[in-house]
Amino acid sequence: MIPERLTALVLVLACVNVAGVTAQTVHQIEIVGDKDQNRFRFSPARVTVQPGDVVQFTVRSGPPHSVVFDSSGLSTAQRNALDQAIPDRMSLLSGPLLTRQGQVMEILVPQLPAGSYRFYCLPHRAYRAEGELVIQE
Repeated sequence: MIPERLTALVLVLACVNVAGVTAQTVHQIEIVGDKDQNRFRFSPARVTVQPGDVVQFTVRSGPPHSVVFDSSGLSTAQRNALDQAIPDRMSLLSGPLLTRQGQVMEILVPQLPAGSYRFYCLPHRAYRAEGELVIQE
């Protein structure tokens, strides 16, 4: 009798846990560069995400590239949360230098207030290689 009650309890708890889980969305952003035409960009340049989503930045052409988040207007807490989400940071809010075609930098979107978080490619900032993460609640 006890094993049957235990089995029923486990099934109930499993159903409760599954109902509260939301799927994690993976967003792809390509970093594209054409040296001959002096054109460097993120594609898409604007992505709408939620905390807990994954964003993958992939070098498609024209390396080296990087992903650096603009700290303008960010609180200390926002800056720290975003900085901690960046792997292999080169400096504050700055991801590693991506030197190979196909190289990927991936971030898990941290718990941040809804709003716009701008980023750019440091080696190609003069070419306006910029993008934006829009976080929804």
